Amino acid sequence: MKPNITLQQTKSTMNTFYKTAGKLFLSSSFTCMLLFQAQAQDKRIVQANAYYASGDYYTAAQLYEQFLNPVVKEAPKANFPLNARRNRQESGMGKGITRNDLLYRQAESFRLANYFPQAAERYKTVAELDATTYNDAWYWYAVCQRSLGKYNEAEESVNRFLSNVTANNPLKTAAENELHTLKYIQTQLQRPDTVMYSINRTNLAGGNGTGVFAPVHVGGNQFLITSTVKDTAVAEGVNPYHSRVFPATLENNEFKISDAVSFASTDMQINQGAASVTANGNSVYFTQWKQVNGKKQAAVYLSTKNADGWGTPVELSSVNKEGFSSKQPFVTTDGKYLFFSSDRPGGAGGFDIWLAALRADGTTGEPVNAGAVINTAGDEQAPFYHSNSSTLVFSSNGRQGMGGFDLYMANGWETAWKPAENMGYPVNSVRDDVYYHTTDKSSVLRNAVFSSDRGSECCLETYTVSKAPKKKIISGIVLDKKDNQPVSGATVVLNHNGKNVKAVTDASGRYTMEIDADASGTVTVTKHRYSDKQTDVTVINTDESDWSTSKYINKDIVLDRKIILTPETVVTVYFDFDKHNIKPDAAFKLDSLHAILVANPGAIVQISGYTDGLGSEEYNKILSDKRAKACADYLMAKGVDSSRISFESFGACCPVEMELINGRDNADGRAKNRRGLINISYPPKEEE
Repeated sequence: MKPNITLQQTKSTMNTFYKTAGKLFLSSSFTCMLLFQAQAQDKRIVQANAYYASGDYYTAAQLYEQFLNPVVKEAPKANFPLNARRNRQESGMGKGITRNDLLYRQAESFRLANYFPQAAERYKTVAELDATTYNDAWYWYAVCQRSLGKYNEAEESVNRFLSNVTANNPLKTAAENELHTLKYIQTQLQRPDTVMYSINRTNLAGGNGTGVFAPVHVGGNQFLITSTVKDTAVAEGVNPYHSRVFPATLENNEFKISDAVSFASTDMQINQGAASVTANGNSVYFTQWKQVNGKKQAAVYLSTKNADGWGTPVELSSVNKEGFSSKQPFVTTDGKYLFFSSDRPGGAGGFDIWLAALRADGTTGEPVNAGAVINTAGDEQAPFYHSNSSTLVFSSNGRQGMGGFDLYMANGWETAWKPAENMGYPVNSVRDDVYYHTTDKSSVLRNAVFSSDRGSECCLETYTVSKAPKKKIISGIVLDKKDNQPVSGATVVLNHNGKNVKAVTDASGRYTMEIDADASGTVTVTKHRYSDKQTDVTVINTDESDWSTSKYINKDIVLDRKIILTPETVVTVYFDFDKHNIKPDAAFKLDSLHAILVANPGAIVQISGYTDGLGSEEYNKILSDKRAKACADYLMAKGVDSSRISFESFGACCPVEMELINGRDNADGRAKNRRGLINISYPPKEEE
């Protein structure tokens, strides 16, 4: 079988960037078999074992296939029994190795190369032929089934494995976790908010986009992407396919790719990819990797632009550590920090997310581990930091997810992070989801690109994703200051985000309006017979329980009543016991009276002052005079000429309410007698 190739992309090179979680759990029988002496085996098996050990799983799988199912040739004419032993495959398997052993090795190779259909077929065959020796095959068969979307069958296979597993089998815990993963997948698939996401696979001009991954924005619709090409200078025994960085233009979900970026003095046998460009476009950080003693080892390099193009890549000694791998650099938009992934000492296990301050010359200070909130005993890779929202997006296979690598995000900085959250379906899939990047400054989930092998038999592809924002609703209640009762029919205008949004309160005094950004702005409330009220939005509660709507509750808005006078109105104002100061309610009435006098220049007012029946006649005469004068002074202070005002005091004369009822004091009645009466007179109309 030939690999699925676009730009000669093969899965063996892509596995440099990310690792299937199950790689850590090779069966003991398989590990032991790799130790048999090579001279007892067919050359194809020896080569397959070597490619497997170096991490080139797809090539290993093909070599096993060549031995297990060789091309049928015409049988020799003299096919005597004497030649039968020479023509049997078993003679080249190696001492004690069976065809089922090789089939299991091939299944492992296909799985680690992410060719899940081929791996699943072989695991099932192996398990059905010898479940005693290869009970592990049922677990790996379940992993492949889950990766192919066959969740019920996967659960059955896991349970079949667990029914026969020994207590000390290292896969026992993994299988139990797989059951949790399957339940998590079902929960994610039932999420109602998936309708808010728009996810589209990008294509490649002239191809299907398979093998185009790790896109990073460099301005406008320009990106750098990673893919693989076949080198023209092919050395014998050396894999001719190597990953390179390509400039690309994204239009209508299609990448148009130019020639690979040429870095000076580059060894063509070295792989390059996962690049990140500084904001000024003058420096690019990227990963280079190669085989070192049969093991893939990656390091972060820096190349600076010069008059001839890109200069010779320089290894970042502060980021890279001998004997360990560092990769997938990301430069923050302010150019001050470099995030990267590394298995260097000091981490939580596997690959961790690290960050380091960038210096003026492009080198870094001492790297800092992002900490236990971000990093796990598994692998955390491909960091992207969204500066505007202080959000780190990264991939991990070390926490609850949908399988393989899932994308997570966490708010914070350096080592102070809020708990990481799984970005959920449909951003994540049951396969590997990595290399997240967005060009949008306002939202992490808008105009984003990421890489996933969900739609491919084997290889990473690039997808675009945007999530429609949740509807935002703000509501509140308008109340009457005097009795705290709701005010219906009030007009509420919110000046928000540069525009006005209007609503009218219902019978319960409540208003509700939709806004297009977080709750902020100024609210103005108007209502007949009430003073206008303007106040800033003050959110006292936020409800995010609805997947489609964010609900903000504004503080209560309290209105003061305003007495509206007409020219025919006789105005009555009231005073406290033994007082003559103007109270707020009286001030509202006098303000309205002033408006009438301004609108009617010929009108005059007559003010009469009264008291209740308590106190001496002489005292009450003085008090009522003070009350009438207080009203007059108030109007004159607002600009009414004194010639238009006259006042007179009447003491306890002329009560409007009884102050004694059945010999008992009537306080409410006395309160209504402590008053001032204001009459408006108008000049007679001229006869026509």
